[in-house]
Amino acid sequence: MIAIALAQNACSRQDGPGTIGNGWIMTAKQIAIIGGGPAGLMAAEMLSMSGHAVTVYEGMPTFGRKFLLAGKSGLNITHSEDYQHFATRFGAASDRLRTALDAFTPDDVKAWASGLGTETFTGTSGRVFPTTMKASPLLLRAWLKRLEAQGVKLMTRHRWTGFADADLVFETPNGALAIHSDATLLTLGGASWPRLGADGSWIPLLRNKDVEITDLQPANCGFDVDWSDVFRDRFAGAPLKSVTTTSDAGTFPGEFVISRHGIEGSLVYAHSAALRDRLTQQGHATLLADLAPSRSVERLEKDLARQDGKISLSNRLRKGAGLEGVKAALVRELGSQAILNDPAQLAGLIKALPIPVARPRPIAEAISSAGGIRFDALDQHYMLKSLPGVFAAGEMLDWEAPTGGYLLTACFASGRAAAAGIDEWLLSRA
Repeated sequence: MIAIALAQNACSRQDGPGTIGNGWIMTAKQIAIIGGGPAGLMAAEMLSMSGHAVTVYEGMPTFGRKFLLAGKSGLNITHSEDYQHFATRFGAASDRLRTALDAFTPDDVKAWASGLGTETFTGTSGRVFPTTMKASPLLLRAWLKRLEAQGVKLMTRHRWTGFADADLVFETPNGALAIHSDATLLTLGGASWPRLGADGSWIPLLRNKDVEITDLQPANCGFDVDWSDVFRDRFAGAPLKSVTTTSDAGTFPGEFVISRHGIEGSLVYAHSAALRDRLTQQGHATLLADLAPSRSVERLEKDLARQDGKISLSNRLRKGAGLEGVKAALVRELGSQAILNDPAQLAGLIKALPIPVARPRPIAEAISSAGGIRFDALDQHYMLKSLPGVFAAGEMLDWEAPTGGYLLTACFASGRAAAAGIDEWLLSRA
């Protein structure tokens, strides 16, 4: 039998500080937050500070599982680049997210972490990390402790399965449970890393309520490349270091990795949205790799032309271009015999090696996802237009961003913005 928990909706008369309007003060409202990741926990922090009775429902056995995984190699909480540029890194949603980001900037993220006992430093890449590497468990533990001290109820193993009239229905270890809330915030994530809880199962639940949703796609992901068996077997797992890559997204230096399926790594992720969109629009896409960024094409041509045409390609590449190992093998893999035998064409190939990507890797492997609830389906306070009293934030909204602290900052900021929206909406109904 489904248990029903009813919220208290009354307002009482009270004189003195804290009154609203003409002496009326709102009693604690019951707020249900569904999803225990960064956006949901940040909203819980803000709403509990406003005096609301907040319960966070998480379908997994513990909170912040993706947050913890992201911190295994060092928790990248935000980025130090100039804020005006930072705020443009969210693609088509940058303008829509701007108000939320302005209210919780990268500097605010650092101050927030400091308030939880986690100081930060800026790495050479501009990314901001806790001074204690692998600090995510410590930060999350301190955060959950503070939330509980503020009266937030943290419920695990409560998987949201939809609506029953005005109630929220959960699947729990003790059976089905229906909860009535005065306001609800959905922060269920996208569909990357589904084993950590974000599996996109909320999409049909909201589409059935006429919520407009863009199909989820992989973001910050690797790509399939149709390698030859010889190249794949020998070089899968090999890193290409000190290269520069170019796509519609721009030109970036760094490194990436050859995988059995294709290519992956931070430098590939920087191009993933552009490559994915070109594949969708045109059916093909190419990542250009400069394997010798410190040398001009003119110098390469001269150095390669000096090599004896009778020596092997491997020796010509090593002596004339400083390429060996996986870089030399990649040139051989993707270059035609005519190009490989002509110094001018070979120099051009080394400076702009076209890596043809066939398709993105599955969304379950992606660091994040694109798509989600369209911003047109939300009002300015992050409330769903077709479901008054139900708000949404975090990665389940239709935005994407590169790795480097942008994703986490926007989750924090949108969670806070939705919390402010809930506060204002409840006040308007008091």
